[in-house]
Amino acid sequence: MNRDELVRWLDAYLDIGGLDDVSQNGLQVEGRAEVTRVGAAVDASLKTFQDALAQGVDFLIVHHGLFWGRPEPVVGPLRRRLAALFEGGVNLYAAHLPLDAHPEVGNNAVLARALGLTELAPFGGVGLQGRFSPAQRLHDLADRMGRITGMQALVHQGGSDLIQRAAVVTGSGASLIAEAARAGLDLLITGEPKHAAFHDPFEWGINVLYAGHYDTEVFGVKALAERIEAEFGLPWVFLDHPTGL
Repeated sequence: MNRDELVRWLDAYLDIGGLDDVSQNGLQVEGRAEVTRVGAAVDASLKTFQDALAQGVDFLIVHHGLFWGRPEPVVGPLRRRLAALFEGGVNLYAAHLPLDAHPEVGNNAVLARALGLTELAPFGGVGLQGRFSPAQRLHDLADRMGRITGMQALVHQGGSDLIQRAAVVTGSGASLIAEAARAGLDLLITGEPKHAAFHDPFEWGINVLYAGHYDTEVFGVKALAERIEAEFGLPWVFLDHPTGL
């Protein structure tokens, strides 16, 4: 498949310029003109790029790309990362907030559906809120998150054990604890904990599940790659390099 055709489809499907984002979303590095195999990964790291080369990937989609708002000198790690992409002719496509917010393949949408949330509505910019029917026990939800992600979630129980209304904000959403409490939610599900937000669930009377920044953001790139395969017949592979955070 022609690279530029795939990029145009992705830009339109993700509404790649529709959100104000510090990430330089879209095609970040140009590689081969013909795409034969798609890679999906969370982070743009040298290990990820080396894995892509080893597995014959020529179009790599990442959630966290290389370029974040301001020019950087091409030295050290950045030079080595770019050299690996150039050497293998790998195209690098980044989708940060557009992939968090997408209603079909977005991190939040996929995870919310996997958890069984219904009556979904926007929350916190790119997140989603919804309802469990019937209501769920907090630690049952924590166990379900563990089965979905493969990692046991960290539970900060500041509210009731019975959860009916919850929000999902994958990645970094600890700053939204107060907003979730003011919205009358019983639970906020997000990725990484923040030291500055440690006391917030207990003082606001709300529960928080921290399920890992990386582990909550594998869903979007996988779902997007599956959508590309369904649309264009391109095979894909997930390049898994977890951070433990």
